[in-house]
Amino acid sequence: MVKNKILLGLLSIFAVFLMAACGNGETQPNEDEESQSTETESSSEEEMDMESDSGGHMEHSADEMSSSGEVPEDLKEAENPTYAVGSQAIIEAEHMQGMDGAEATISGAFDTTVYTVSYTPTNGEELVEDHKWVIHEELEEPGEAPLEPGDEAVMNASHMEGMEGATATIDSAEETTVYMVDFVTTDTEEEVQNHKWVTESELAHVE
Repeated sequence: MVKNKILLGLLSIFAVFLMAACGNGETQPNEDEESQSTETESSSEEEMDMESDSGGHMEHSADEMSSSGEVPEDLKEAENPTYAVGSQAIIEAEHMQGMDGAEATISGAFDTTVYTVSYTPTNGEELVEDHKWVIHEELEEPGEAPLEPGDEAVMNASHMEGMEGATATIDSAEETTVYMVDFVTTDTEEEVQNHKWVTESELAHVE
């Protein structure tokens, strides 16, 4: 009987130690890993916000931002633009990465109605919202300007892949002077030629 009691006591003590060892062996979260995960999530959210603000077109090469410089035949040149062709101005817009703060050379100035538009690209990409800018003369048989928010028109512009031939819904309209500009991106220092379009309110004089 005594031996049995001693044996039971030893087994009980062993069981207690075994349970304690299992409890101490639980894997604890690594604080560094948690911090890195939080930073990664925050960075991803910021990138998504930037893409949303620009209509999902932030990551484009200089070639995609450039154009041949051709404009619609019925587009009227501005007679006395605030920024004359050949002059310099600072871009205060971030339609694409590397634009904001870049020094631009004005390569064209035109008086027209500009629109922000939403459309589904013809190449199968997702809906683009509040894209800046499409001008009245780049719409197919739009009628008299300006169109009203909610109106629809087919675009003849090819600023982005999948844009030409897509049906645009007008989000906003503004009568102003628009500029075609040359600039060097602030992030990659790539040359952009004849970028369309920047409005007068998105430019500032060089100090």
